[in-house]
Parts: sequence; C-alpha cells; structure tokens
Amino acid sequence: MSVSNHLVIMAGGIGSRFWPVSTDDYPKQFIDVLGCGKSLLQLTAERFGTICPPENIWVLTSQKYAHLVREQLPMLKEENLLLEPCRRSTAPCIAYAAWKIKKRDPNANMVVTPSDHYIGDVQEFRRVIESSLQFVCDSDAILTLGIKPTRPETAFGYIEAVLGSATLSNKEVYRVDSFKEKPDIETAKVYLSKNNYYWNSGIFIWNVQTIVNAFRVYQAPIANIFESLLPLYYTDGEREAINEKFPECRNISVDYAILERADEIFVFPVDFGWSDLGTWVSLHERMPQDINGNVAIASTVELLDSHNCVVHAQEAKRVVLIGMNDCVVSEHDGNILVCKMSEENRIREVADK
Repeated sequence: MSVSNHLVIMAGGIGSRFWPVSTDDYPKQFIDVLGCGKSLLQLTAERFGTICPPENIWVLTSQKYAHLVREQLPMLKEENLLLEPCRRSTAPCIAYAAWKIKKRDPNANMVVTPSDHYIGDVQEFRRVIESSLQFVCDSDAILTLGIKPTRPETAFGYIEAVLGSATLSNKEVYRVDSFKEKPDIETAKVYLSKNNYYWNSGIFIWNVQTIVNAFRVYQAPIANIFESLLPLYYTDGEREAINEKFPECRNISVDYAILERADEIFVFPVDFGWSDLGTWVSLHERMPQDINGNVAIASTVELLDSHNCVVHAQEAKRVVLIGMNDCVVSEHDGNILVCKMSEENRIREVADK
C-alpha cells in the first residue's frame, strides 16, 4: 500500500518583533527577512518540494492573512487553505487539518511545521524529514524533531530523550522521557550540560490515523467537533460550519493536548542549522557576517568602524553606520528603527503604537 505525504504549514502567527519590517497586519512569515527575494512562508513550502506534491500542501492561517497566503503561494489549492475564525492555539488547527486530510487520503503521512523558521542545511533537513516519514509510516508513533542546543536558551521548551537505545526501525530516533517548560537560565544551563536535552522545534511527523486516534483518546471534545463536520469537508458549507464550531474548541497547544499525554512519543535529534528567527539578534546569529561581525540585508549599506550590527533596509537609498556597535537598524515604509541589541525586547513598545 502506497502512502502519500502531506505538509501542513502553520502560518497564523502574529507579532511585530521584526518591526518595522513586520507588523501584526503583515507578520514575519510573509516578509523577506533573509533578503533572498522570498518570504519565510515561501521558503518553508520550497523546502518540501521534493517530499510532497503541491496538491498535498496545506496552510493554516487566520482569515486576516488569507490574501497574503494566496499571493505568496499561488499553487495552493483553495480547499487546502484552512482559515481559523479565531485563535485557538495549535491543537484545534492541527485537528482541523488532520480530519480534512483523512477524508481525502485516509492513510496519509503528515508533517506539521511552523511557517517562519530558518533552516541552514536544506539537504540534511530533507533527509531527516524523509527518514521520519518512513518511521511513522511503519508505526503508530508521534515524532518530533529535537534541535541540539547551542546555548542555555530560556525562550524554548525542551525535550528530554532516552538515549540508552535507539528504536529498532530507525537508529536516529529515540523515545521521549518528558517535555520541559521554558526554563529559567540556571535550569537551561543544566540542560545544556547534559547530552539528552533538545530544543522543541515545533515540527511534528505522524500518520493521519495516529493523530486522529490520539485526539479521540486525549482530546475527545475537539475530536467530536471535527468528526461531526466530516460530511461538510470539501463542500460549500464547510467554511460556515468551521466559523460556527471552531470557536467551541479548547484553546490549547498540541504539546499540552497530545504530546505530553500520549505514550508513543519519539524524538529525532537533529542539527541542520535551525532557528525560529524570533528576534533581530537571532537573524544576526544565522546570517553570514563580515569580518567585523556585521550583517547587512539591504541594497546599499556602508559600515565604517562598526561591529556586530544587523541592518535590514532593502527600501532605503543609502544607509551608513559610523562607529556603531551591537546595534539593530531597520527601515520599512518610512519607519526607521535604531536600537541596541540589548534593548531589542522593547521594540514592541513602539511597534504597538
């Protein structure tokens, strides 16, 4: 029996941490953060080009961003654009995608991924995903990718793996012992000192039957909602029914709803140059730097006696930094940001005005 692969991209996130380039009306997944001519959403879809066909790509987003998805992914089938009428975290979104995919393709494999991550080694990423899909195809496992930590990070959740022995069917996959909440700095240092703790990437792989059954067991109210809508998927009545029933779902992440409760949970430790690109500083860390540690994402930038700066100003005619250190400079649509990297957490104060 052949099994097809489906990609579910979660693209509903809001935020303005990349202000002024990103805003709540135009969040980071839809912008060209890397200066490569493609948005993070487009790069995400492109990474899976050899793994699943365009007709098996699905995007979950809010109604507010539907037009952006259509513009940036014109190959996406309209029935594969799943619109949330309200925010309910990741579990209801993933359940919606799973039930709809299952109706069309009952034996499908699914990859669920955020839309706004950076992957440095795309070839290794594809190898990992293909190996993961083979693993879940042959089992009822729920698999997540764990990122090898490089620093004591407090902004990510962690996965504690049982590294004593790998699974029989895949020597790179291990059973999960537990999931850890975002730690304080001292706890993060402890995690980093051990070899079996990984950052939770938010990338999940499973068979559609597996995840549907998991919802039925651990989140019956959510499962009942999407099961009741089976006759309406792929019909003119689907959108109205989703608008009515989706708000009834519990506001809960798939981590809390399923992963922390199910038994057959596994992790694939990986190292392919991953970043969630949550801040200008994280962008600076991942992009190529000049000999002075500067990153320039702009058409015309001059950096004189400046060190460890990141400049994103693709629309500016000319940008010159003289004697600047550890700074973020960004320009978009007439708005200009200049701040110390250490003050980056205050960007939202001005972005929300």
